[in-house]
Amino acid sequence: MKIKSIAWSVGVLAVFSGLVAYRLWPKTDDGPKGAPDPAVSLQQVQPKDVAFNLSLNGAVSSIRTVDVHAQVTNVVKQVLVHEGQFVSQGQVLFTLDDRSDRANVEKLKAQLMRDKALALDQERQFQRAQELKSKNFVSQGSVDTSLSLRDAQLGTVKSDESALEAALIALDFDTIRAPISGRTGIINVFPGTLVVPQTTSLVTVTQLDPISVMFSVPESYLSKLQQALVNAKKSNASDVQAKIPNAEQSVSGHLYFVDNMVDPNSGTIRAKAEFNNSKDALWPGQFVQATLNLGALKDALAIPSKAVVNSPNGKFVYVVGEDQIAIQTPIKQVYLFGEEMVVEGLKAGDQVVTDGKQNVRPNAKVRVVTPGAGKSSANKDASAKPPNQPNLSNPSNPSNPSNPSKP
Repeated sequence: MKIKSIAWSVGVLAVFSGLVAYRLWPKTDDGPKGAPDPAVSLQQVQPKDVAFNLSLNGAVSSIRTVDVHAQVTNVVKQVLVHEGQFVSQGQVLFTLDDRSDRANVEKLKAQLMRDKALALDQERQFQRAQELKSKNFVSQGSVDTSLSLRDAQLGTVKSDESALEAALIALDFDTIRAPISGRTGIINVFPGTLVVPQTTSLVTVTQLDPISVMFSVPESYLSKLQQALVNAKKSNASDVQAKIPNAEQSVSGHLYFVDNMVDPNSGTIRAKAEFNNSKDALWPGQFVQATLNLGALKDALAIPSKAVVNSPNGKFVYVVGEDQIAIQTPIKQVYLFGEEMVVEGLKAGDQVVTDGKQNVRPNAKVRVVTPGAGKSSANKDASAKPPNQPNLSNPSNPSNPSNPSKP
């Protein structure tokens, strides 16, 4: 009995010693002691040439638009054009009642013939007076009087010729022609309408090919805009694209005009580009999305837009060095294109955080991962079967603790 008590005491003491040794034994577990470092993806900043394009709202406008007016007061005789018709320069659009003007022309022609005949008679009288003066039959005063009459009659002939020319011009005004080639608008007169100069617009002719697009450029790009204008005049390159809303394709044109002053109210300067419009893709008054090419940014530092963090103090990115420490670096946006941004404040070779920046803290250590690597590794680990692992899904496996056949 005493031996059993001693054995029991020794067992209890052994168990107690084991528990104490377990508590005091140094830990060899390499698992994480706290929150792991945030996982991030990096991209290296490399200089490259970036096409500098400005996206602007533009409006289509005709290069030339003319309101056709009558030059004389008269009644419309014929309308020889339809609304919306394409007309060529010089084509007859309207004719006016020209009977009075034709009669005036005939009258002036007859008056001119009469005065020319009188001028010839005065010339003969002058020649006769000179002959008589050479024979001393008339005085010098008679010769001078004959010369004056001849010159006065020649002046009358000149006046008649000018009057006849003015009458012919007035008669020509009765035929109204297209001043430019283009498409007609709404016709405002009909046969029998009395038209008065500078008051009644007969029709508007608008040039559609070529056509222009006008847009406003921020004044900060004025120097680049002026250089683009010089380049366009030298090479006539297609440096402007215009895209109509809901259209699949855009049309190409070239910059040809920059206004001579900046609008102080908006801080912009107006510019125009010319487009070939043989297919009538552009229409005056239409709004389009214009893209202006202002050259290229040489050796620009571009980063993904998703790497940029906006803060009340401005934009910044996290730059990670070789020590895996994320440094908050302020940047300045220069140009945004697509999903990338040209910035200032970085240098070539910097590693910026692109993914996982929401978990990064300034001057804290990060864990760099390759996008997609973690997922593929996890899938690989899941598909691999460790050695010597019992197959718990097989009920006939004797090591399966849920096997009901096991005694």
